[in-house]
Amino acid sequence: MAVKSEKELSDDQRAHWLKAVAAIELRNFGYAISLLQGILKQEPQFLTGRQVLRRTEVTRFKAAKKKFFNVSTASVSVMKAQREIKKDPKRAVELIEKILEDEPYNKQANLALKEAAASAGWPETAVFALQTYLEENSRDTKVMHELARLYHDLGDSEREVEIYNRISAIDPADAAALRLGKDASARGSMKSGGWGSAESYRDLIKDKEAAVSLEQQSRMQLSGESLSQQIAESYAMHQAEPQNVDVARRLGSLSEQKDDLEAAIAWYRYASDLTQRTDPGLVRKISDLSVKQTEREITALEEAVANNAGDSTALAEKEAALAAAKKRRAEMLLDEARKRVERNPTDLQFRFELGENLMNAGHFREALPELQRARQNPNARLRAMNALGLCYRELSMFDLAAKQLEEAAREIGSMDATKKEIVYNLGLVYEQMGDREKSLSCMKQIYGADYGYKDVATRVESSYARG
Repeated sequence: MAVKSEKELSDDQRAHWLKAVAAIELRNFGYAISLLQGILKQEPQFLTGRQVLRRTEVTRFKAAKKKFFNVSTASVSVMKAQREIKKDPKRAVELIEKILEDEPYNKQANLALKEAAASAGWPETAVFALQTYLEENSRDTKVMHELARLYHDLGDSEREVEIYNRISAIDPADAAALRLGKDASARGSMKSGGWGSAESYRDLIKDKEAAVSLEQQSRMQLSGESLSQQIAESYAMHQAEPQNVDVARRLGSLSEQKDDLEAAIAWYRYASDLTQRTDPGLVRKISDLSVKQTEREITALEEAVANNAGDSTALAEKEAALAAAKKRRAEMLLDEARKRVERNPTDLQFRFELGENLMNAGHFREALPELQRARQNPNARLRAMNALGLCYRELSMFDLAAKQLEEAAREIGSMDATKKEIVYNLGLVYEQMGDREKSLSCMKQIYGADYGYKDVATRVESSYARG
C-alpha cells in the first residue's frame, strides 16, 4: 500500500488536517493530537500526518518534562498491543499511538510500532518509528542495524549506506556494519548503472585486463606525469569502447584530480548520458562540480572588484558579472534542490534544502510552504524556523517574523551558534518594528555569551554611550 499524500485526503479529512495545523500554531497541542489521531485512524498511510503528530507530541512531552518527572507506565500497554499485531496489525498501530501520545521516544512502543507497521505492509511507517526513537537515542547501534535492514528491504541503498556509516563512526570495530555498508554501496552502484544482469563487476568489462587496471587505478591518487599518463591510457580505452560507463567515469575522476573541472564535468555528463541519467551519484557529481566551478568564478570576480584601480566602467562590468555569477549559483542550487524533492517528495530534509535555496535565490514567498513543512523535521526544525523568520521579514511581515523567531529561541536552552543567529535576527526584526528596547535586549543576551559575535558589541556599547 502506497503512502498517502495530503492531496489524497477526503474533504472532511483535509478540513480536520487544516484545523490540526492551525491548533499547533496556537500551541493547542491536545486538540491537534486528537484531530491527527482521528485522521490516521481512517488513513493510517498518511505519513506526513503521522510525522506532524509525533512532532506535536514531542514538543508537548519536552515542555512537560521540564515541569515534573514522570514514571513510565507504558510496558503493560505495549505488551497488550504486541498481542494484537498478528491478529490485527492496524488495531495494534492505533493502540501504540495512544502510548506514544505521552511517551513519543519510548523504545518499546517505537519498536512495537515498527513491527506492527511492517506486518500491516506499511514499511515507511516502520522506518519512521525507528527514526523517531533514534532522535533521542542516536548511539543505539542495535536499533540502527534494524533501520538499515528496513532501508535494504525498501531498496534504498543510499540511506542504508548512510546508516551503516553512522554505525561505523560510533563503533569502528563493528565488522558487520563495515561489510554490509560496502555491500549496500555496491548494490546502489549496480542498480543505478543498470547492471543487474551482470554476474560481477568484471563481467561489465569485456577486457578482463582492463578491468584489473581500472580497479588498481581507482585505489591511487595520482599526480603530475603519472596522472597525465593515466588520462591518456583511459582515453585510449574510451576510444576503443565509447559506450563503457566505467571508463568515462574514470576519465571524470582523473580530470577532477587534475583540477580540470570543465573536463571532469564533461566526462561525468557523458557517463550519466550512457546510463540514461539513472545514476544519482553521477548526477550529484555534475551538480557539485558545476557549483564549485561557479564558486571559483565568484571568488575571482570578488578579488577583481576589490582590487579595481578606480576604473568605474570596468568596475561596473565586474560587479555585474559577479552579480550574474551569484545568481547563476543560486539557481543551480535551487534546480538541484527541486529535483531532489521531486524524487523524494516526503523527505522533509530535502524540503528544508529547497526552502533554504528558494530563500537564498530571493523567492521568499515561494519558500514559505517548503519551510513550514520542514519544521516537522526535528533535524531541520530550528533552521527552518529561522529561515521562515527571515522570509517573513523580507516580506515585511514583521509580527509573523518575530513570532517565528521567538518560538525558535525558546526551544534552545544554551546560547549556542544556532541560538545566537536566531536571537540576532530577532533583534533586527524588533529594530525594524521600532521596538528598540526589545532589540537591544536580544543583543545583550548574545553580548553576555559572545562578545565578538557580528556587530553585537558595537550595538550594546553604543547604547550605553548614548546614556
